[in-house]
Amino acid sequence: GSCLESVKVAIDTGYRHIDGAFVYYNEHEVGQAIREKIAEGRIKREDIFYCGKLWNTCHPPELVRPTLEKTLKILQLDYVDLYIIELPMAFKPGDAIYPKDENGKIIYHKTDLCATWEAMEACKDAGLAKSIGVSNFNRRQLEMILNKPGLKYKPVSNQVECHPYFTQPKLLEFCRQHDIVIVGYSPLGTSRDETWVNVSSPPLLKDPVLNAIGKKYNKTAAQVALRFSIQRGVVVIPKSFNPQRIRENFQIFDFSLTEKEMKEIEALNKNVRYVELLM
Repeated sequence: GSCLESVKVAIDTGYRHIDGAFVYYNEHEVGQAIREKIAEGRIKREDIFYCGKLWNTCHPPELVRPTLEKTLKILQLDYVDLYIIELPMAFKPGDAIYPKDENGKIIYHKTDLCATWEAMEACKDAGLAKSIGVSNFNRRQLEMILNKPGLKYKPVSNQVECHPYFTQPKLLEFCRQHDIVIVGYSPLGTSRDETWVNVSSPPLLKDPVLNAIGKKYNKTAAQVALRFSIQRGVVVIPKSFNPQRIRENFQIFDFSLTEKEMKEIEALNKNVRYVELLM
């Protein structure tokens, strides 16, 4: 239930971009929150930009559309605004989200990303997704799609980890050249969950530079980190279930960082990922 309430608080605060995924197991709550806010007259469906994701077990082309249709059924919406391939690797299709062998190793599946992409294009043509994109793709994987013979639609976005400790300058530049928007996940560093996070890296929000700049503007380190990203042209999707922080993360449009401050924050780049995606 906390997801339902959080999305409602976010919509009331002014958020319109909601980043979701089948594997977050909360799309039923997100869909309910959107529908309730539409019923209240707070928003129209077209005000919301919902991003859904194709999971690794669903890469074979014949599974792409049924998977998206399942997401739409859970959300109880007619379309998603953006549908993205969550990771550039495939797992063995089936009911298990993380299919494993008897030794506990992930069972991978050989698929062709270009064929998966063609199935994504068909979803856009069918009106089930307004736009299509990718996530966690590197330059080589993006080029594979961009150079695909008969490409109908190129990815509109690439969702990757991006924050002051991992600024992704080369990927950002490559995507700019190809009109691909970088959407930065974990823009505040991330939660310190040892099951999927490299906790040996220092917490981003304790950084003295971010805190010092925050003091100057009467802002938090989190607000400075988010402002830094949007000034670089990176879309941010901060995650929070705390109503106060949800509101705080939105209050970044009433100040801007100087060129000198942007450079100081850029210099914090350590080139390390919090989210290591070890699978």
